[in-house]
Amino acid sequence: MQSASWAAWAWIPISIWGALAQTARNAAQRSLVAQGGALGATLARFLYGLPFAALWLAALHALPATSGAIPEFGPRYFAWQMLGALGQLAATAFMLVAIKQRNFVVGVAFSKTDALQVALLGTFFLHELPGWITMTAIGVATVGVVLLSLPRKAGRIAAPQGDRTWAGPAALYGLASGACFAFSALGYRGASLALPGTSPWLIGAWGVLWAQAAQTLLLGSWLAVRSRGSLRAIISAWRVSTIAGAAGALASIGWFTAYALTSAANVRTVGMVEVVFSYLVSRRFMNEKLAPAEQAGLLLVLAGLVALCFQL
Repeated sequence: MQSASWAAWAWIPISIWGALAQTARNAAQRSLVAQGGALGATLARFLYGLPFAALWLAALHALPATSGAIPEFGPRYFAWQMLGALGQLAATAFMLVAIKQRNFVVGVAFSKTDALQVALLGTFFLHELPGWITMTAIGVATVGVVLLSLPRKAGRIAAPQGDRTWAGPAALYGLASGACFAFSALGYRGASLALPGTSPWLIGAWGVLWAQAAQTLLLGSWLAVRSRGSLRAIISAWRVSTIAGAAGALASIGWFTAYALTSAANVRTVGMVEVVFSYLVSRRFMNEKLAPAEQAGLLLVLAGLVALCFQL
């Protein structure tokens, strides 16, 4: 009973922690893009995060409160895990294509539909049917993210520039990115369900280690063949790469542990708070005031998150 009570609410602060760490990781990765390209910066997250993931796993197994036997991994576990790892890589690729369409904001906005998509996929594949309050919270928060993502023009929020922008290639690639992020969350949640009786802490730690090892191998091999300059760049910038890797590992530990405690839809919805963190940090450093549409978007995201948390 005590364990069930703990699991009923602990995923909320753990998910928020993941969002905070991911915001820090994004800030560190931003400076790497100019040196190693977007894919090089992405690899730095996985490659330099591996040692931190391994240290976290070793610490959990060493501490009496969290120690346990090594889980019995089977084909089902690795199938779900690879779905998550490949979905994460594909989502990043689609986002890069959206950026090339010169409609980055549109692509980002539509990629944030992953919470809605993961709710539908989780219902179909994992039989985790969200309640109507959860679906309402997801919808409200998603609308808020879209409002926050609208481009500014002359100090105001600019209206969408017709169907060519909001129904064009950038939007389609953004939706594809959101779908891949949804499949990624579905895979990681499915992998956690394949280890019944294992501590959520160990499920999260092992999941991060396996996923980052696979992503490092796949993306590192690709860059070794297609873009060795990107590899040299992230090796030269090892200090910033290490910061990005550490923050990325901490974020993934938060996400994966949360996936072991509750549905992927719940985690991805609370994870939208990352948009709020990133937005507020950006506005703070840019010393800009919130436009009315941005204020509305921020309130909608927070309303969705509060509604989701208080239904528990």
